[in-house]
Amino acid sequence: MKTRTKGAAGAVRAVRTGGGLSFRVDVRAFVVIVLLAAVAAGAGIVLIGSGDYAMTPGEVVSTLFGHGTFQQEFIVTDLRLPRVLVGLLVGAALGVGGAVFQTISRNPLGSPDVLGFGQGATVGALTVIVLSQGGAAVVAGGAVVGGLLTGAAVYLLAWKRGVHGYRLVLVGIGAAAMLTAATQYLITKADLVDATRAVVWMTGSLDGRDWAQVWPLLVVCGLLIPLVFGHGRALRMMEMGDDAAYALGVRVERTRLVLMGCAVLLVAVATAAAGPIAFVSLSAPQLARRLTRSPGPNLAPAAFMGAALLLVADWIAMDAFGDRQLPVGVVTGVLGGCYLLWLLVSERRAGRI
Repeated sequence: MKTRTKGAAGAVRAVRTGGGLSFRVDVRAFVVIVLLAAVAAGAGIVLIGSGDYAMTPGEVVSTLFGHGTFQQEFIVTDLRLPRVLVGLLVGAALGVGGAVFQTISRNPLGSPDVLGFGQGATVGALTVIVLSQGGAAVVAGGAVVGGLLTGAAVYLLAWKRGVHGYRLVLVGIGAAAMLTAATQYLITKADLVDATRAVVWMTGSLDGRDWAQVWPLLVVCGLLIPLVFGHGRALRMMEMGDDAAYALGVRVERTRLVLMGCAVLLVAVATAAAGPIAFVSLSAPQLARRLTRSPGPNLAPAAFMGAALLLVADWIAMDAFGDRQLPVGVVTGVLGGCYLLWLLVSERRAGRI
């Protein structure tokens, strides 16, 4: 195997194998991914050990490898591990979805939170809760359908000889406003029990998640995230503009439609599993890009950043306020709101808004 350094900073290495295959490795991005994976794993271990039955990190790791007591096996495997896995998968799905939409719109504010896809999933779930009093599986299905319908509507309304960044953002902001109004209307029409259930779901939480939420998330993420990664090169070219991407052989509209469909479904399934967790899809891609200092969508760093952010926020929600545990959506909302204000100030100073 031969390696060859490219670039003035030596941050990218071209690796050529003995079989004639070659690929490039961004050393800084790889290090960032490893560090984010370590943060996510550490936060997951701490979360599994937290609760009324506390466990040390060593006991958690030992139990995960099958060397715990019967009580520890039950608490870790049946009660706490599914919550952590849902957090990892939801964070990764939101991170990838946010990276796709920010790249397609070529706007750091072009996230599913801003474009209305999370609100569409919320309306779908609340419609099921208010009108049919459905169970958890039906509510999750309503969230997925709501997200997909919103994605289709925004895409069609933004279409005018193609879908362009600012038009997509403007249509998405309008859709988000209307869907927020629909959410408030549905809550006013619900009885007290259903309204309370709806508000709890809308906060966004990982509490009580079990293997029934893990497996659908794992299947969807296992299928769609590799598909998005496979379009990473085309997505990087589309960031330069449609004309440049066409000149480089990218089928722009087809690629955009596939990537938007994947991103909408990832966000909808994540929302169905944990509720509308705010600002992860907005902040994870931007934070990942600032850490890697690499151009392009940074899909893998965004996925790991989303997972790490969500698990760290869940740990803060569980342990930082004493005996009062908060839903993780409250913590991500506060942190994400501060990040959004900073981002707006930075963009204004740079003259981009």
